[in-house]
Amino acid sequence: MRTFGLDYGTKTIGVAVSDGLGLTAQAVTTVRRTSLKGDLAELSRLVKEHEVTRFVLGLPLNMNGSEGPRAEATRKFAQVLESALGLPVELWDERLSTVAAQRTLLEADVRREKRREVIDQLAAQFILQGWLDAHRPKDDDGYDDNYDPEG
Repeated sequence: MRTFGLDYGTKTIGVAVSDGLGLTAQAVTTVRRTSLKGDLAELSRLVKEHEVTRFVLGLPLNMNGSEGPRAEATRKFAQVLESALGLPVELWDERLSTVAAQRTLLEADVRREKRREVIDQLAAQFILQGWLDAHRPKDDDGYDDNYDPEG
């Protein structure tokens, strides 16, 4: 079962996908928004291509946890997406995902032009990876046996 992570913005939608085991997230693409119908058609195409069974949609909360206009728009998009594509959509707190993505690209010394191309898909990757980490199955002792504190 693969999961898509989405960073839903006013002009673009960043897309990331989990691996088949649900351990890691990889950036896929940035969808340039055209119209709701066009956006849904492109996401549907990507769902088929990557054999996705669920969405994790970043919910843009304010730093104090309250919801503003972008969160409301995201909730509405989640409902439309779930209805149109017939897959479950889970909202996930995306606070600071874009900041983390920007910092990662700056530290990697990625050119400004290239950063603009990939920032949304990297933010989607951060959103999805956070969700995957939080939903990783633990064994009977409550610990993830794949975790190695030594790196």
